[in-house]
Amino acid sequence: MSDSLTLKQRIQEDMKAAMRAGEKQRLGVIRLILAAIKQREVDERITLDDNQVVVVLDKMLKQRRESIEQYEKAAREDLAAQERFEVTVLQQYMPQQMSEAEIVAVVQQAIAETGANSAKDMGKVMNIIRPQMQGRADMKVVSDLVKKQLS
Repeated sequence: MSDSLTLKQRIQEDMKAAMRAGEKQRLGVIRLILAAIKQREVDERITLDDNQVVVVLDKMLKQRRESIEQYEKAAREDLAAQERFEVTVLQQYMPQQMSEAEIVAVVQQAIAETGANSAKDMGKVMNIIRPQMQGRADMKVVSDLVKKQLS
C-alpha cells in the first residue's frame, strides 16, 4: 500500500479488505466512520482533507469513550465491549499520540505566547493548542493540564 493515499482513501481500502475477509464487526465500524465523514462533507459541501477526517474520528472516539463510561456504570459489559472494539478500530486511523512531555511543552509554549496568567485566559491558550493536538492527544487531559498550569 502506498503512502500517497489520503486517510479517507485508506479507510475505504480497509473497508474493501474487511469485506473480502468477512470481518463483519470491523466492517460495521469502518462503515460508521465513512458515514460520519460523508455526512460532514454533505453538510458543509466540501471534501475533507486528512486533518478534517482526524477531527471527525476524534469526535467519534470521544463519543465512544463517554458511552463506555455510561455502559460500565449501567453494568452493560456487552455494550461496553462493543464500544471498546470500535475505539480500537478508530484509533488505527489516528495520528501518533503525543507523549506527556510533548503535551506539556506545547502547553507551556502556548501559555508563553499568549501571556496567559489566569484561568480566564484558558480559551486563548486552547485556541492555539487545539489545532496542533487535535487527534494526537486526549483534549480533556490537555485542558486539565492547561487549567493546572494557569491556576
